[in-house]
Amino acid sequence: MTPPRPDFDLGAALVGLLHADARRLALLAAVEALALPDGWIGAGFVRAAVWDAGHGRPAADPADDIDVVWFDPTRATADHDRALEARLATLAPAVRWSVKNQARMHARNGDPPYRSTADALRHWPETATAVAVRRRDGALDWLAPFGLDDLFAMTIRPTPAFAGDRRTVVLDRVRDKRWLERWPLARLAPPLA
Repeated sequence: MTPPRPDFDLGAALVGLLHADARRLALLAAVEALALPDGWIGAGFVRAAVWDAGHGRPAADPADDIDVVWFDPTRATADHDRALEARLATLAPAVRWSVKNQARMHARNGDPPYRSTADALRHWPETATAVAVRRRDGALDWLAPFGLDDLFAMTIRPTPAFAGDRRTVVLDRVRDKRWLERWPLARLAPPLA
């Protein structure tokens, strides 16, 4: 994929790409129906669609792992997230839903408490994965605390939270998920390369 021009609106490109994907739109509508505070679908749902497009192929079916992230400190239990997964399964039963209230995920990750979903995304492993989208009132919004440049350039770069000694987590993810085999135009950024 040729890097976008500096004046190219990556947000509009992302929204356009998702609007052209009926399956992803339906899944976004299912999550919208839950009216989750600060609720989004992130990670591979977005990354795979953009990287498939960058390889000139249709977006693969996202049903294998849909990461729904939201933020509400008053309902920060795994049981509540499982109940939301069950509700989503009634709306789209062929999908493997993963719902995580980011108000509780800091403890699992060994981080200070997150203040919002955007703050939680800053603690995800790669900049190109720390992107989320949502549908609200029929319109699509995106959230990317590190921007969209790495996503569209297919650059695998650790977030600041995963720089240094934790960069091996990113390398393990690249290997285990076979990203460079699935998307051969993707590139590791220093210090990974």
